Amino acid sequence: MSYRLLADAVVVAHFLFIAFVMGGGFLVLRWPWLVVLHLPAACWGALIELGGWVCPLTPLENGLRQAAGEAGYQQSFIEHYLLPIIYPAGLTRGIQLGMAAVVILINLAIYGWLVHLRRHPRAGTGQAGNDRESR
Repeated sequence: MSYRLLADAVVVAHFLFIAFVMGGGFLVLRWPWLVVLHLPAACWGALIELGGWVCPLTPLENGLRQAAGEAGYQQSFIEHYLLPIIYPAGLTRGIQLGMAAVVILINLAIYGWLVHLRRHPRAGTGQAGNDRESR
């Protein structure tokens, strides 16, 4: 397999990981067992953004691109692939913090809802009112 194909596979995996970090909580609502995968992924994604670090997949992709004889890039994965689509300007620390806040808030809301449902199992089914009527 060529280094270019491996680099492209890393890009796809990186994008899917980011999508899972951002929206995986919604999957957990449907398939609760995914919490064991999603919670660590969401924490890692938030830490990368809050710390201003570069995800290890970015240098891996760059190394594979250089091994294929292509030029790598100096920015982060988000700057190189996603920001041109989402934001017209370059990545700033404020944007990184905002993205981390979105990840944290979405997941706090989803996991808070899941905790609420565990503590009050009938709250999500609409049966609580029926129990009162039957008393």
